Amino acid sequence: METNASHSNPAVGSCCPKPVLAATPTVSIGTRVTTAWGRLDKPLLAIAVIVVGIALIQPNQLAPSLEFAGNALLNIAPWLILSICLAAYVSASRADRLIALAFTGRPTRMVIFAALIGAASPFCSCGVVPIVAGLIIAGVPLAPIMAFWMSSPLMDPTMFVMTAASLGLEFAVIKTVAAVVIGLFAGGVTHWLVRAKWINEVMRNAVAPKKCCGAKKAVAAKPVWKFWTSAESRGLFIDSVKTNGWFFLRWMVIAFLLESLMTAYLPAEKVTAWLGQGGGAIPLAIAIGIPSYLNGYAALPLVSGLIDLGMSQAVALAFLVGGGVTSIPAMVAVWALVKPRGFALYMVLAVSGSFLVSYAYAAFLSIR
Repeated sequence: METNASHSNPAVGSCCPKPVLAATPTVSIGTRVTTAWGRLDKPLLAIAVIVVGIALIQPNQLAPSLEFAGNALLNIAPWLILSICLAAYVSASRADRLIALAFTGRPTRMVIFAALIGAASPFCSCGVVPIVAGLIIAGVPLAPIMAFWMSSPLMDPTMFVMTAASLGLEFAVIKTVAAVVIGLFAGGVTHWLVRAKWINEVMRNAVAPKKCCGAKKAVAAKPVWKFWTSAESRGLFIDSVKTNGWFFLRWMVIAFLLESLMTAYLPAEKVTAWLGQGGGAIPLAIAIGIPSYLNGYAALPLVSGLIDLGMSQAVALAFLVGGGVTSIPAMVAVWALVKPRGFALYMVLAVSGSFLVSYAYAAFLSIR
């Protein structure tokens, strides 16, 4: 007599039994909320919150803020695109092996080289982010990355000329030296912390190219400069451009929207007017520079006028340096790239370095 037992057995020719259907577990509301929150695009949510907040609280500011952010993106777009494409090329051509080798050797030499190159590079605190991402992809150690990251926003050839024209050649040289010193200080301290194993990996994984699970990492004996001849390398290039381009675009929009609000409601004229002279004004200058964005070029004539009215040059240096590396747009850009402990390290080094160079300049002025 035929039974229905055969319906519970594996199908003919199948290597696996049919899965047994289990009852769907009950999912709590808290779990659902947590899952939904995890799937949200946080940078896009932040952009939406900022835009809606401006529209509700200060509707007249919405159009200027959007225009400001759009113009800022257009201005930085060439550098951003170039940096993202270079990072993708490094990844696709496996040139990261050569770049990593270029930053090997004695840590002192690497940090010095990074600090000097940073002071000579034409990148602002936001524009330097994709460059840093490329260095991360290339496998450069954290110490020279931090040295470059600190010195790059503070000085470039154009800024040197404008500073010399507005505040004098001596101040331009001092600010350049300050940028290099902050880079050396940050790189040296970071290297010591890494050697002491107090910090390890601090960069977010979002800047690294995506990899398929189970895929073996390709090992090339030498870089493949014409990466477009390989379908796999072309795919890696496109994937890197898409991933990093979308990543940085969202965070740059956030940074520039915040910058527009800082410029509109915390003018540099009022900020600098609060500063006088003396050692006690240096911490105040750095503290004010942290929440306020200060465009380096626009600030020069304002600072020059305040120096003529009696503000100490050391306080002016503290304000320019502190604002350059710890403003809100700069902090947003840093937060996008590093984990919380990396962000804390950046802020501690930035503030400490600003104190160091400002008080050193004040001491120099007092004994001259």
